[in-house]
Amino acid sequence: MSHTPGVRQAQKRKTRQALMDAALRLLEEQSLSSLGLREVTRAAGVAPTAFYRHFHSTADLGVALVEEALSSLHPMIRSTVSQADDSEQRITRAVGLIAHHVEAYPAHVRFIARERHGGVQQVREVVGEQLARFAREVRDELVKDPQSAGWSEDDLLMLAHLYVDQMLITGSLFLEALDAPEEERERVTRVATRQLRLISIGRRHWLD
Repeated sequence: MSHTPGVRQAQKRKTRQALMDAALRLLEEQSLSSLGLREVTRAAGVAPTAFYRHFHSTADLGVALVEEALSSLHPMIRSTVSQADDSEQRITRAVGLIAHHVEAYPAHVRFIARERHGGVQQVREVVGEQLARFAREVRDELVKDPQSAGWSEDDLLMLAHLYVDQMLITGSLFLEALDAPEEERERVTRVATRQLRLISIGRRHWLD
């Protein structure tokens, strides 16, 4: 009997994850605003009443999906702007990391790309908050770079937002090319590399 609470908690986490996984599968073909509670519970194989033990609404479920989708990106985004190497190596690494993340988590990337400007306000706001947090983390890394000497805090934050936006654009490009021929994925890599290189050139000459 002493293990019962632990077993119950494990089952609760399992059910919650099953609901999130089912919703993510369904959201491959539709938006969150059109997603029905019964549709999710049926796909998860649980009773509709079980939904409310984990989420208040489909919007609440969407917020949980945002947190799941974006939480793993923090280390990746920080590493792409670290001062460990020169800009060309940094750009190559950044594009490679984004491509790998899209291949590993296509459903999460598709969900964020769609719901960032989707019809559920609560989810849009959470996505915006997370991306703003990313930008602050990138700014904190940029401050450490000698190339940032003389930059104002506002300009560094502007540059950080530019990097975050470009990473999202690059992720969307790789997502569209996920099942495309190798030549198309190589083209996306070249385009993404050139776009980041353009930002890098602008950065070097911003204070001229």
